[in-house]
Amino acid sequence: MNYTAFVDDNYHYMDKSERYEAGTYLTAEEAVEAAKQIVLRFLRSAYKPGETTKELYDQYVCFGEDPFIIGPSPLADFSAWDFAKSMCQVICEEEPTNLAPSPPTP
Repeated sequence: MNYTAFVDDNYHYMDKSERYEAGTYLTAEEAVEAAKQIVLRFLRSAYKPGETTKELYDQYVCFGEDPFIIGPSPLADFSAWDFAKSMCQVICEEEPTNLAPSPPTP
């Protein structure tokens, strides 16, 4: 049996019509990795230079994508909100060296 990642939209809380299937995976690990990438994609696109961890996390809980996984037992243990909270700190600490566009080479 496979693991399927679904994605809810935090902006449309509890609106199942906004839900989409992100993919089906053979292992829980693959499904969790796909879910993490969905969260990271949002966080990196939402980040503004100088933004605090709290500001970025607030953007996520209001507007971000909230992936979850359905599959056989043992179910993949993944909380998008917990992952987002930890990654907000990492992303804000990386700024500006790892997130800023590279300057053009002469």
